[in-house]
Amino acid sequence: MLTGTIVNALAILAGACAGMLLQKLAGKFSSSVEGAGALGHRLQTIIMQGIALCILYIGIDGCLEGSNALIAILSMVLGAIAGELLDLDRRMRAIGDWVQRRTAHLVHGGAGPTVSEGFVTASLLFCVGAMAIVGALNDGLTGDHSTLFAKSLLDGISSIIYGASLGIGVAFSAAAVFLYQGIIAILASYLQPFLSERVIAEMTCVGSLMIAALALNMLGVTKVKVMNLVPAIFLPIILCMFM
Repeated sequence: MLTGTIVNALAILAGACAGMLLQKLAGKFSSSVEGAGALGHRLQTIIMQGIALCILYIGIDGCLEGSNALIAILSMVLGAIAGELLDLDRRMRAIGDWVQRRTAHLVHGGAGPTVSEGFVTASLLFCVGAMAIVGALNDGLTGDHSTLFAKSLLDGISSIIYGASLGIGVAFSAAAVFLYQGIIAILASYLQPFLSERVIAEMTCVGSLMIAALALNMLGVTKVKVMNLVPAIFLPIILCMFM
């Protein structure tokens, strides 16, 4: 039942590694060509900004999936309270800092994204959305892996770009995708009655708000502790029962 999830995680890992390799080759070229270093830095900056704008588009587009603004508002408020009490952002960044110290030889220096920033950004991008939920449900209930295979192709291509710009944190997001989709697949028979099309749409809406916040963080517009909002993604499952 985990075939689709395993393929998806491996696709992200392979794509992220390919992206980091391309970034490393580009860095070597920049250092060997006079004047290429400054050009490479400018290209990296504008590419990061372009990716951030694309992520903002993904977030805005996903927000339109929801049909009840009150569910989104309550989910964000209650999720923020839970996340702040648990201080998920600090815990995640502590893990990211620990990983960064252990993988210092793989992480490019400079003012680029940290491991935790790349991990959180990529994890939310790959986990939030109907394909992740519906694909994992089909994986667990019927053994139909077609949805997750299609998602694997999309995520693999995306992770090449994200890996080159966001770094090794994208590779670690493969573990988050495996756990998230794997748990849904294993618990599919129990979760299916609660994950109606309406619930999935509202979850996508709430998660997409966080994706938009990630994009604004990447653009330097805001400094939202997105990880502290993560509990909000799951609250529509409960709120849709009463609203």
